[in-house]
Amino acid sequence: MNPKSLLDSYDIIPKKSLGQNFLHDPNMQEKIVALAELTADDRVLEVGPGTGLLTERLAAAAKQVIAVEVDERLQPVLEDVVARHPNLSVIYDDILNVNVNNLFEGQPYVMVANLPYYITSAILRHVLEVDGRPSRLVLTVQNEVAERLIAKPDDMSILSVSVQFYGKPQIVARLKPSVFWPRPDVDSAVVRIDTYATPPVDVPDSRLFFRVVRAGFGQKRKQLKNSISGGLSLGAEKTAGLFEAAGIDSKRRAETLTLEEWARLTRAAVPVLGI
Repeated sequence: MNPKSLLDSYDIIPKKSLGQNFLHDPNMQEKIVALAELTADDRVLEVGPGTGLLTERLAAAAKQVIAVEVDERLQPVLEDVVARHPNLSVIYDDILNVNVNNLFEGQPYVMVANLPYYITSAILRHVLEVDGRPSRLVLTVQNEVAERLIAKPDDMSILSVSVQFYGKPQIVARLKPSVFWPRPDVDSAVVRIDTYATPPVDVPDSRLFFRVVRAGFGQKRKQLKNSISGGLSLGAEKTAGLFEAAGIDSKRRAETLTLEEWARLTRAAVPVLGI
């Protein structure tokens, strides 16, 4: 049954406020499962199971699936899916309220999700900035978000720096609006992120790294010396010393820096900040 007919039978109307666009194309559902490279030993966290059409395929391919659904109206729909798959359970809550570290009791897991534009960044921070992050993520997102995730220097953002600090993102599929219902106004993409066991750059502390990055991006399109000085509450002399120690031109802008350059700034910030 397609999502429209299924939801009509339960008298449920999709909510724009939740960004509900349900993937109904069976070929694309199969492709997402294939892109996740699931085995019978894998555990899966699905964020936003919706009508459960993709969820069923995940449950058939993996050892265990825990789905997190914020819209409790979908409970009767998903209960029918759960009844067919004893390895599937559903948590009705906002994923931002869920402690992902506790879901699989320390066992590795894969995350599969169809993420609304408005909450993509928050969810990625929530699942990546913890010890128990997924080993890989397969995310359906708007094209604009997908391009931001894989951005290169000259077009970097806090989002791209954050994601690339924790894993390697790549666009693995493109989706037209016709594969969703209700039909969105924009194209989408599937992004796979393979997370690192350790960060790809040498930093003394990840919290300090992101403190420096946030400071750098704090004043859009401003020269780094201004944004870093304001964001880290440093005077002109200390700011100049920081950039000299890092070997980076202070007149550059945040979006031009590589991950390694952010790491150099972080290492140089330790003595400047007295940490």
